[in-house]
Amino acid sequence: MAATGPSYPVRVDAAAQPSASRGLWLVKWVLLVPHYVVLAFLWIAFVVVGLIAFVAILATGRYPRPLFEFAVGVLRWTWRVHYYGYGALATDRYPPFTLAEVPDYPAHLDVPYPERLSRGLVLVKWWLLALPHYLVVAIFVGGGIWLGTTGPDRDGVWDTSWGAGGLVGLLVLIAGVVLLFTGRYPQGLYDAVLGMDRWALRVAAYAALLTDEYPPFRLDVGGVDPGSAPPASGGPAAAPSPPTPSPATPSVALHPAATGAVPPPRPAPWSGGRVVSLVVGSVLLFGAAGSLVSAGSLLWLDQTRRDGDYLMTPAAGIGTNGHAVVSESFRLEGEGLDWAVDEVVGDARFEVAPVPADEELFVGVARSADVDAYLRGVGHAELRDLQVAYDSGWRDRFVTTERTGGAPLQPPAEAGIWSASTSGAGVQELTWRPADGDWTVVVMRADGTAGVAADVRAGVTAPGLGWLVAALFTTGVVLLALGGLLVGLAVPQLEDRQPVTPRPGTRPEDVGAEPHAVR
Repeated sequence: MAATGPSYPVRVDAAAQPSASRGLWLVKWVLLVPHYVVLAFLWIAFVVVGLIAFVAILATGRYPRPLFEFAVGVLRWTWRVHYYGYGALATDRYPPFTLAEVPDYPAHLDVPYPERLSRGLVLVKWWLLALPHYLVVAIFVGGGIWLGTTGPDRDGVWDTSWGAGGLVGLLVLIAGVVLLFTGRYPQGLYDAVLGMDRWALRVAAYAALLTDEYPPFRLDVGGVDPGSAPPASGGPAAAPSPPTPSPATPSVALHPAATGAVPPPRPAPWSGGRVVSLVVGSVLLFGAAGSLVSAGSLLWLDQTRRDGDYLMTPAAGIGTNGHAVVSESFRLEGEGLDWAVDEVVGDARFEVAPVPADEELFVGVARSADVDAYLRGVGHAELRDLQVAYDSGWRDRFVTTERTGGAPLQPPAEAGIWSASTSGAGVQELTWRPADGDWTVVVMRADGTAGVAADVRAGVTAPGLGWLVAALFTTGVVLLALGGLLVGLAVPQLEDRQPVTPRPGTRPEDVGAEPHAVR
């Protein structure tokens, strides 16, 4: 099928191969591991570049040209990897490790540099205006779509499940199976996959602030992008023909020099050293952001979650029709455990409020093996996930796994296994100094009868929180300075080629070759 419609500035072209290896696609995921590793770091830098560009566009209305070239290069590299791999599975030629355009590679992406960008659109286009396209792209290429819920259950807990996937992955799998048995890539599948990939890349470029032109709601199928189709003589743009099945004839437009036009100013090329500097600087900036956010979060918790000397969690509901509610076993070990408890963690506190409020409860901490022996054959519940539930209002509630059984042989206070325990009516507060071993917290009725309901909180004194915040903040500042320095050094200076009037007899490829001034 041919692509139709007016051109869009984000050009995504490809040229299909006449044949491909039947089984190579089964191992391409291994072959692409080096690309995946490199792209993981490049996309970290891509995000940092986008944030810098956001500020620059907001202040000046311009996307810094060197950063623009880098961002386009990352998208181009990603497209080549997807075209070779499981985003299209349309070539057996291994992708090159470069941000630059490779004219003889069968996959191409180009975005013309915009001299001016809207300062107002930069505030909304990447999240609000692009939202309808995100929904379409989620269907095409997948990505964390919520499928439904199964709740609430009898305890008021909502259990939500989700899945992700996309039409591209499904169609590429079908194409791979057909290719395995026939050695041919179905043309119809190729056209559809390229159209959906092109849609996704247009949206990615728009959301990355590379253009102000809104992506069209149009599926331009096939390998030839409408922006690459030459206009018909004396009329509007002609509809391009289907991709020529030859890797030697990729769908790329002629270079401006080939027509005698003067090439536009271009930035200095992104050398390997500059790319490494930008990537390392971006990783350091991400680390700085993580350290500073962590420091701020801990400081906020210290100011808002303190209850006396203890840093407490919010209350969460627990309950069972059995005789006990037990935590998951947690292990404390290590040569520095005593120091960590004294200097960092401090004493632990468990606060249990019975429901109804006058119920007599027992709260105890014991070694996990002793708890298992005491509750063997006893009906009880084991705490699992913490979820939001509705019970006369929205609040946190633990999801439990019920274990069937009878009543304990003796009330909990008489078991003699507890490292620390408390019991009585009303709110019970248990203080415990963490020690080496496997431990379990148990909540029961004081007399051991069935039916337990309560709200629980836990906390620690956290004596080392102050110096931990200071260390994180200092680390964040240092990483911010180093990362900013590396990113600043990485950005090449924009080379400004002065307009050159071609002399008689000058070949098109020599246009722009004269010495140029550097701005």
